[in-house]
Amino acid sequence: MFITFSEEQLRTFTYDVFKKMGCSDEHAALATDVLVRADLRGIDSHGVARLSGYYRLWEKKRINGTPNIRIVHETATTATVDGDAGLGLVVAPFAMQVAMEKAEKYGSGWVSVKNSNHFGIAGYHALMAVAQDMIGISMTNASPLVAPTYANERLLGTNPMCYAFPAGNYPPVVVDMATAAAANGKLEIAQRANSPIPAGWVQNKDGEVSTNPNELKSGGSLLPLGSDKDHGSHKGYGLGTTVDILSAVLSGANYGPWVPPFVAFLEPDPNPVGEGIGHFLGAMRVDGFRPAQDFKDHLDNWIERFKGAKTIDESKKVIIPGEPEYQFENERKIAGIPLIDVVVKDLNELAEKIGVAKL
Repeated sequence: MFITFSEEQLRTFTYDVFKKMGCSDEHAALATDVLVRADLRGIDSHGVARLSGYYRLWEKKRINGTPNIRIVHETATTATVDGDAGLGLVVAPFAMQVAMEKAEKYGSGWVSVKNSNHFGIAGYHALMAVAQDMIGISMTNASPLVAPTYANERLLGTNPMCYAFPAGNYPPVVVDMATAAAANGKLEIAQRANSPIPAGWVQNKDGEVSTNPNELKSGGSLLPLGSDKDHGSHKGYGLGTTVDILSAVLSGANYGPWVPPFVAFLEPDPNPVGEGIGHFLGAMRVDGFRPAQDFKDHLDNWIERFKGAKTIDESKKVIIPGEPEYQFENERKIAGIPLIDVVVKDLNELAEKIGVAKL
């Protein structure tokens, strides 16, 4: 069911596809890095499996391969960036770089983005700040698939958010999550494997809990983090709302049900309230609060204390946020990256269509 490829194989293939979309060498390499890092970190739903989707959006002229990404409004510590309909994989790193430059000078930087597209894993952008001894924050809104608590209508995206913190002797603490009960990519993985999904991820068109991974195709919707009110779905709904407002209402992007769909076969709303998809990026210098090494020493202590927590099952230890992804990355850099055969078939069909070497 799975075929394993080296990191270099996937990088070469992905780069070639982005070049076919008219991307510059720099943008193609950056977009490739974002997707391959997702696969390396074990987030297969946001890796090269998404490549055909980006290409189809480019064919529909909904992605601009040669964007003029620019700041359209700013103060000393804040900015709004217009992505010019470019790949979010390129637009978001540009915005985070702006945030980091402002943070370097003033202690923190905050950038809201409009007129962008799907930006890959939120963790990639937040980790850019960690490399500079900064705390990184990254979030994006997305096409409406999630019904708010008590609703039976799709109004929010899975709207992921990420907070990343630099540690000392340990990998960064990376809290990277969808604000829905599950990311749509997890449904796609279940669909490819023809497997049921856990109860509490989706509801059908009548508002009833379902374990069918294809439910969204029949008018169903994803549920907020928490699944239902009794289990805290109002909290997931509130988090998704926060992402939508910071990413889009603040920047001038589309929000709520007006966010354009990622799939090319669905057309965007003919009466948009903004431009494209929105993101929100932030960077804070750790030494704006205390010496960076002091913070990292204490975060190491925090990690050690949590790792040493007494557990219900002695065979299971407390997991630090970001730890599984770090372990995946170390393993897959050596053993290679497994892709499900359905994804490989899709990518090779794309390669044949556009004239690049197959995987």
